[in-house]
Amino acid sequence: MLLIPSHVLFFSTLIFGMMMAISSSSWFTVWMGLELNLLSFIPLISSETNQFSSEASLKYFLTQALASAMILLASSAMTTGVVFSQYLLSLALLIKMGAAPFHMWFPMVAEGLGWLQFIILSTLQKVAPMTLLSYTIEEAYWFVLVAAITSAMVGALGGINQLMLRKLMAYSSIGHTAWMLTTLLISESLWFIYFSVYCVVSVTITMFFYYKQAYHLTHLISSSSQNTNQSVIMFMSLLSLGGLPPFTGFIPKWITIQELISTGYIFLSFFLILGTLINLYYYLRLTLSTFMMNSPMLKWQFLQENEASKVNIVVVMLNIVGLLASPLIFLVN
Repeated sequence: MLLIPSHVLFFSTLIFGMMMAISSSSWFTVWMGLELNLLSFIPLISSETNQFSSEASLKYFLTQALASAMILLASSAMTTGVVFSQYLLSLALLIKMGAAPFHMWFPMVAEGLGWLQFIILSTLQKVAPMTLLSYTIEEAYWFVLVAAITSAMVGALGGINQLMLRKLMAYSSIGHTAWMLTTLLISESLWFIYFSVYCVVSVTITMFFYYKQAYHLTHLISSSSQNTNQSVIMFMSLLSLGGLPPFTGFIPKWITIQELISTGYIFLSFFLILGTLINLYYYLRLTLSTFMMNSPMLKWQFLQENEASKVNIVVVMLNIVGLLASPLIFLVN
């Protein structure tokens, strides 16, 4: 996707719009940066080979345009000292990042995207709204708290009966959004740690699905090139994404839970842990189904798999960093 010259241009303006929104000193300039980011992402969604891309781009545009209009209204109301302006601004940012209960558009848009576009939607497109929300975290404290609890439950329950991998990953992203909103209540540095690890782990499993061209659970089960090594790689990646110890994804959740308990957010940590347990349930269902329905592989397919061995090694190393780092963190604490 990014090797096409037009896509390189739009991806560059997307990054520029994100940086412009984060580093702006006025909300009007923030709105301009978010609009540039929005208009740059729409062409990246559109694809002639994907018949659902037009519908996904329209849904994304209408939702983001509504949120941008709310930001413009809130920024104008701030100059007149209107009380509800901060709440309206926080509401618009929660819509932009796809946090529950304003999440309805996120799974529908994700279903019409390719895996590379989904990576951008679930990672880069969350940076600007979350960073801007941290600027108004004191005024929007209860908004963020309610959104974190709701996102944890929606992200957990929404993915239980999903067979479409993109929708499953979308609800997983909503569940991780709950953890990111929680880290914003504690410190921005903790949010950066969690978001960075989430991006690494999420990209590994998403690139695995992209390499397999798998969009449905049956694609993984009936894939002719599926073998035991790749099943183990997917198993490790999904458990790391779910935060099971001692994989890489567990480290930021471990730190977050410690901070929540030390600061008295025991009630919030209960919902986050409960949502994570439900997430692990449907991750295990996905991986166990692939193991049990594993198909035999011919000799020419084995040679094809050897060509991807380097990619598999990178994925494994990224997800087992937690195996090495966990004892060190335990000793430090």
